[in-house]
Amino acid sequence: MIRTIEELSMNAWPAMQSLHYDGWVLRCTDGYTKRANSVYPLYPSDISVDEKIEFCESFYRDRELPAVFKLTRVSTPAHLDTHLEKRGYRADSLTSVQLLDLSAGEYVTTDDVDLTSTDTQAWHTAFGRMNTISPDRQATHESILRAILPDKCYASLSVNRHIIGCGLGVLQSGYLGIFDIVIAPDHRGQEHGTHLMDAILAWGKQGGANAAYLQVMCDNEPALRLYEKLGFQEKYQYWYRIKQ
Repeated sequence: MIRTIEELSMNAWPAMQSLHYDGWVLRCTDGYTKRANSVYPLYPSDISVDEKIEFCESFYRDRELPAVFKLTRVSTPAHLDTHLEKRGYRADSLTSVQLLDLSAGEYVTTDDVDLTSTDTQAWHTAFGRMNTISPDRQATHESILRAILPDKCYASLSVNRHIIGCGLGVLQSGYLGIFDIVIAPDHRGQEHGTHLMDAILAWGKQGGANAAYLQVMCDNEPALRLYEKLGFQEKYQYWYRIKQ
């Protein structure tokens, strides 16, 4: 199940460049987000771990990026996390991956939420504003979203015709991935997050999703409370190892 979700999440958050190397996937997107600029050690391999790590370090060094590994408890080889730590890699960004069974839930779209299969400049502008993304990073973010191949849904929540919440749903193989959930700071704590999530869940279920998944930082208490309220449960965690 972990490998399935990791594969789905790679498709839902595509890198601009990917290199498959003896069971590992090296992803590169101009340094924007660790998810799109890290090594996914998902599959069994034959080359020695030190040789592979050195190859990865060279790959990212040539692109003026730090070497970053995205790890789970099923990363291969089994001792990779300990091995990276001994080589001077620090742990970073512990993240909870949570799932929700959609079969029994009833989800509705309220009038304040707009859903569309294509992105708009208004959505990108609002997302960038609420996340304080710099103009150069905004362009990279837009490129990532437009490179998503599975069905996707852009959700925006408005108050007085002003977008105060954004979200993204990506549907593949019966799984709905939920990304980019954000509510403007001065509108938080008012159920807007719940309305936004319900609308994306309704879209996914209507499209044939049986389960939804999301990734949330383990120190993001407000988001953890929202997802727990909606019924999400943690299935596993991932973390990064970053070359110091």
